[in-house]
Amino acid sequence: MSKGDNVVVLDFWASPFCGRVKTALEEKGVNYVSNEEDIIGKKSELLLKSNPIHQKVPVFLHNDKPVLESAIIVSYIDEVWPSNPLLPANAYDRAQARFLADFIDKKVFETGRSIWASNGEEREVGTRDFLEVIKHLEEALGEKDYFGGDAFGFVDIIAIPHSAWFLAYEKLGGFKIEDHSPKFSAWIKRSLERESVKKVLPDPEKVYQFVLHFRKMLELE
Repeated sequence: MSKGDNVVVLDFWASPFCGRVKTALEEKGVNYVSNEEDIIGKKSELLLKSNPIHQKVPVFLHNDKPVLESAIIVSYIDEVWPSNPLLPANAYDRAQARFLADFIDKKVFETGRSIWASNGEEREVGTRDFLEVIKHLEEALGEKDYFGGDAFGFVDIIAIPHSAWFLAYEKLGGFKIEDHSPKFSAWIKRSLERESVKKVLPDPEKVYQFVLHFRKMLELE
């Protein structure tokens, strides 16, 4: 990091989207400060000022300039700190990585939410949809160790923080990802061994308790 660089992440401990940003920074060896936000109660003035449109985390502040949306932030980090590149060198492979990242953004958290934020038939439908999404990701992974091949990279960073929520989905949906998508499950275990991931991801049991608390707030329990 060049002298004088000031890197701050407006953060929430359970957010997989914040997890991406911090994992990318850890992979790059960039020093940063994490400012924990109260996303359920009163949002900070800094958050409201930095992200006035969406008013949500993560916000990446680089020398006080805000960068928004987690996948865009990870790309930005990759450009600003080019050593140990996260995106492939080949333009076609980069396009494929961005397509998969977009698929993950549109599908994983939303189908997961339809499991934990519902009951009965709606939850059953959500569980089927979620497992279908995971199957697509397993097909994209194929026989590779990571989505980009041998090296942990952009798509892995976009995907792996979601895994901290998978225990909650499994417990509420009554399934195990490993039973449906064993290669994807093996990728999770492999990725969780990385120091950058270990350091950043919250305990899945703690996330599960948070989800149960949220369900009570939504009067689903």
